[in-house]
Amino acid sequence: MRLLLRAVSLLGALAAWQLLTSLDISLWLRFEQFPTVTEVAVEYGERLGTPEYWQDLTDSLGRIVTGFALAAVAGVAVGTAVARSRLAADLLGPVLEVLRPIPAIALVPVAILLFPSNEQGIVFITFTAAFFPVLVSTRHAVRALTPVWEEAVLTMGGGRTRVLRSVVLPGALPGIFSGLSVGIGVSWICVISAEMISGEYGVGYRTWQDYTVVDYPGVFVGMTTIGLLGWLTSTAVELLGRRATRWLPRPEQAAPKPPPRRTFGRAA
Repeated sequence: MRLLLRAVSLLGALAAWQLLTSLDISLWLRFEQFPTVTEVAVEYGERLGTPEYWQDLTDSLGRIVTGFALAAVAGVAVGTAVARSRLAADLLGPVLEVLRPIPAIALVPVAILLFPSNEQGIVFITFTAAFFPVLVSTRHAVRALTPVWEEAVLTMGGGRTRVLRSVVLPGALPGIFSGLSVGIGVSWICVISAEMISGEYGVGYRTWQDYTVVDYPGVFVGMTTIGLLGWLTSTAVELLGRRATRWLPRPEQAAPKPPPRRTFGRAA
């Protein structure tokens, strides 16, 4: 039933798009220059058969996977260190809090100056975009852990490594994956923006090139590709998180209803 409702929602949005653009509706919003769904579908079909489309797709995916993987490892490590070590919090905390409000896309000039190639600069932008959401979520998740669990492990003779492996990381996993889910979305925003500004290949670069030559069906092909890639990667992170935290109770796992109580009438 849920899949049917989602399909109906998507089909309804496409039908509204087709209707508004085919009728050239121009009231408060102007749809007369928008391509129709059929025009975008035709353009999409044509581009699927070109090597440029697949090169752009693999380039963007490669940048996302590389930057996001580095951000996940670094964000979890630094977030855990800041949450558990007063020395790390004093040394790294002020610098991180100053850098955190800076939008990752604003670091494009820094990336151009630092790195010898645009490819490395775009990966750096992607890394920065995902790093801070993962860092903050990990820090809050680790600090929110109840100290009783750690004390129990220490009482049984476990050391700091055992506490980290058996208590801290498993207990913080839900918060960590919340940060990863946010980070993958922000990464896509920033990698597409960076490709538009300084890229040579990639979905963002191609979408901007289509806009400059007034190829609006091509622009919508790029937007659709970005949406699909973002949905696939976000779903992959969510599924990985659900698998890693499968021991947690799920909202859909409703508790079984107790059997109805039998009532007996009083004897007359």
